[in-house]
This record gives sequence, structure tokens and C-alpha cells, in this order.
Amino acid sequence: MYQVIARKYRPQSFDDVLNQDHIKTTLRNAIGQGRIAHGYIFSGQRGTGKTTTARILARCLNCQTGPTGDPCGTCASCLEITAGGSPDVIEIDAASNRGINEMRELRENVRYQPARDRYKIFIIDEAHQITNEAFNALLKTIEEPPEWAVFVLCTTETHKIPATIASRCQHFSFRSVDFNDLIDRMREICTKEGVEADDEALAVIAQSGEGSVRDSLSALDQAIACCGAKLDAASVRALLGAFGIDAMAQVTTALAAQDGSAMLALVDELERNGGSPQHFSREMSRYLRNLLVVKIAGKDTRLVAASPSERDQMGQIAASFGSDDLTRYLQFSLDLFRELQFSLQPRFHLELGLLKMVQAGKLVSIEEAIANLGSAPVASAAPARPTMAAAPPTAARPMAAPPMPPRPVAAPPTAPPRPPAPSPFEADRMKRAASPPPPAPSQTAAASPVPAGADWRQMLHGALLETGLQFSADAIAQSEVAMNGGELLITTAKSFQLDLGREEVLTALKHLGQPGVRFKVVFGEVKAAPVIAKPVQKDDETTERALSHPEVQRFRETFGGEVRNVRNLKE
Repeated sequence: MYQVIARKYRPQSFDDVLNQDHIKTTLRNAIGQGRIAHGYIFSGQRGTGKTTTARILARCLNCQTGPTGDPCGTCASCLEITAGGSPDVIEIDAASNRGINEMRELRENVRYQPARDRYKIFIIDEAHQITNEAFNALLKTIEEPPEWAVFVLCTTETHKIPATIASRCQHFSFRSVDFNDLIDRMREICTKEGVEADDEALAVIAQSGEGSVRDSLSALDQAIACCGAKLDAASVRALLGAFGIDAMAQVTTALAAQDGSAMLALVDELERNGGSPQHFSREMSRYLRNLLVVKIAGKDTRLVAASPSERDQMGQIAASFGSDDLTRYLQFSLDLFRELQFSLQPRFHLELGLLKMVQAGKLVSIEEAIANLGSAPVASAAPARPTMAAAPPTAARPMAAPPMPPRPVAAPPTAPPRPPAPSPFEADRMKRAASPPPPAPSQTAAASPVPAGADWRQMLHGALLETGLQFSADAIAQSEVAMNGGELLITTAKSFQLDLGREEVLTALKHLGQPGVRFKVVFGEVKAAPVIAKPVQKDDETTERALSHPEVQRFRETFGGEVRNVRNLKE
């Protein structure tokens, strides 16, 4: 029966395990010094050698020539452990034996001495899936096991192991396998299997494994079954659904040219070929990450898993972008990949994400925009364009009489204690009460007509400010005002019921010389209204001089907005 490559070439000694030198050295020294622990935790990503190292440790402890760091591999114990039939090496799959009953059975089994070998070794795979109750049942046994018992817990999620268990074991963390070491291992296996494979094809297989030896060897086995005795990069990419650097370069070419149509054509081609948008987004994120690393650390860095020819090509592509641009593109691609995991329309999300990346290339940093403010000449020293629309021209209308100053009152001989300062709301109410009543209609001139299309919200806002009703003016600024069939309809939020009533609106209309305008105030939901800009008061020389400065004018023309206050730093 055929045996897959991952099992056929499984390491049988510490020397065959790729990387993990820190673990191999520690275990060999512990065996040589007789400092063998009763509990170990092997953690790390899949396919890095956790269970394989546990089996090698069992062979080292039970070899007839041992305990030794280099088992013979020929004795009965070594052969049985390799074949998985040793009565004293018990492997438990915690994914299917995770309950308290299974752990109680294991605890009973620990009490019996080994049938033949020195140690009774329990290898628990996927240990993180054991329930908390089962861990509690096993806790005392792991803390004080018999002298012949050794526990090895293998897991990919070490954070799920309870602290009470982890504190009683020695923890070894397995690292992902180096890209070049993985290629060398696959090249050695291809030589033994009589398969011809170029470096680029092996690089594609190693990239698909992402540091996992088992995943890479499984992909190699699949590639040999598909392509036969000769592996080429194009066939391997087509088999694994990988995207070559030439395909990914189409993305950066479109980004450099800011060509959105090329991005849409790329998505269309992906759909026609039956590609996965999620897989494409993932490969694009990895590609942009490699470009960023090459841009920062150079093409010869070990941080990029790619063949030498791909590194050279990445170096040429990265030279046409800045590191800030690549960082921005990488962030966009990662956000896109996250959104695609839950998208019901992955093609639309992919198209939108790629177009966002194209638009992001057109952005100018704020530093560059400010630096370019003085480069373009200003046509004249004329005042900058207004930030608030001018009121429509109307005929002269009488204004309300200014409030009369209060009559002075002599202070009493002994002044009472000063009351606490009123709140802003109370101050506004007091100011309304202190304001003189508006002139009677008979004393007001005839209302002048208001042109069609006039901005009533702007007019009411200015009138309320002039009459000192600040809170009512703020309410109007966040309201909807429209003339509907000869009636002024004011829609505002319920939170402004105390600030904007009939009395406040009537005061503003009388101030505008329009006391006869019918109006209605409705409290309900209000859409976001445009902000009413407050005009800058130009009543002093400092403000006039600052606003007429050419650089200030240029800044306002570029960024818009309003200038609310001008302060002389020399004062």
C-alpha cells in the first residue's frame, strides 16, 4: 500500500527534525543528565514536529541502549514505537477523548508499571480540546505521577491549557520552519523519489505550506501526482491555485498608473477563471507585505519567502513606490480580506476595495499640502471668498430699537452675599426676560418682500444672534427650515423644545421686519443640516491684517473652513 510522503519521510531522530534546535538541545541534555521531567507541553503551529518530537522522545527514553539522545532505531522498542504498536507508549487523541470518563480511565492506567520498557509515556494530541472537568480529574496525576510515567501534551493553542496544568509541566514552543530549510528538505525528498523540480516550483509549494512541513509535503505529494516526474512552477501554481508574481504585478501596475478600469478587468478575469476573491485578497496582502519589507530591508532580506528571481522582481517593483504608499495599500488589502470573509457579494467588495486603493494613491499628505501653500502665487490681496453665503438683497427695513440700558439703582448700605452664577441656560432665560418687548406692529414699517429662494434658516439664525438669543440660534442652526405654501415650516429636534418656541421665532421674524409671516414649529427627526458658518468680526486692525495676508488667503482657498478667532501673539 502506498504511503504518503509526509509519513514516509517522518523524522526518526532529533537530527532529522527541521529547525527547533532550542528544543532538541534541551531534550538531549536533559536525557544525558538524567533530568527527565514527568510532564511536557509541546505547542506551536501545525506541522512543525510536535507529535513527531514526542515519539522521538519516547524512543530515546525506552531504547534498549538508553536512555540516550540518539536511539538505535533497530531494537524492538524503537521499531514498535515507530510502527505505533508499543504497549508502553500510549497516544491519545484528545479531540475525540476529551471527557472526564476518558481521563479517569487514563488515571487508572497510570498506576500500572510498564509491561516491558523503562517508562510508560502518554502522548496526548490536541490537548487543548480536553474539558475543564477532565483537566481537573487529571491534575493530581500530572502533579505527582509514578516514577515510570511521562506525559507529553501537544497543542496548537497553548492559551487554552489551564494554568494549573501548565505550571506542572515544562513548556516547549515550536517555531515555523525556515523557508530555505523547507526547500532544501523537499529537494532532498525529490531526489530520493526520482522527481525533477526547479527552485521556483519548490518555492511555490513552500509558500503554500506557510512554514508547516506536513502541509508542504502534502502539497508536494499532490504536485507529483499531478505533474509526474517533472515539476514546473506554472503547473504547480495552477494546481494549488496560487498567484504568481506576474499576476500580482498587474495590481501594482494599475496602482502606479491609477487605472481603475485595469482593476475592474483584473476582477473580471478572476471571475471568468473561477478564482476565489478571498484567496486573491489573501495573496495580494502577502504580496504587498513582501513589497513593503523589500522596500525597507532590501531584496536580500530573509523576511521574504520567495525565490531569488522573485526577490529581484520585487525589488524593481518596490522602487517605484514609497514606503508610506505601500503601508497604506497593505492596510487597505487587510481590511478588504477581513470584509470578504463575511460578504454575500464578494465580487462587489473586491472591486470596491481595489478602487479604494486606486483612489488612495491620489491623496496628498497634509504636510505636502501645507508645504505647497506658498508655491502658487496669489492673484491679488483681495479678501478671501466668504465662508458664509451672503444674505439676499432686500429693501431697507427698520431695525428693532436697541435695548435700553437698565436704570441704575443705588446699592444698599450692606450688600447681601453674592448669589451663585447662573447656568448658561438660566442666563439665556434671564436675558430674554430683561430684553424689552418688540415694538408693536403699528410702530413697525411695512414688511419688505423676501425674494423667492431666500435662505430662511440663515436669516433666522442671524436675527436670533442679533437679538441675543444664543441658544435659540443654535437650535435653528440644527433645524430644517423651508417655505411650504406660504407657511414657514421649522422642523427641529425634541431636545430644543425649551429653546425654540413660537415666542423666539416671532421675535426673530419681527427683527427681520417680517412679523406677518405664518410659521409652524414641528418637533421630530431632523436630517443633518449644513453647518452655518459664523462670520469673523473684522472690527480691529489685527484681524483685518491677518485675513488679508496672501498665505492666509491661500490656505483658506485650499482647505476652506472658517476663521473664528485671531490673536496677536505679541500681546
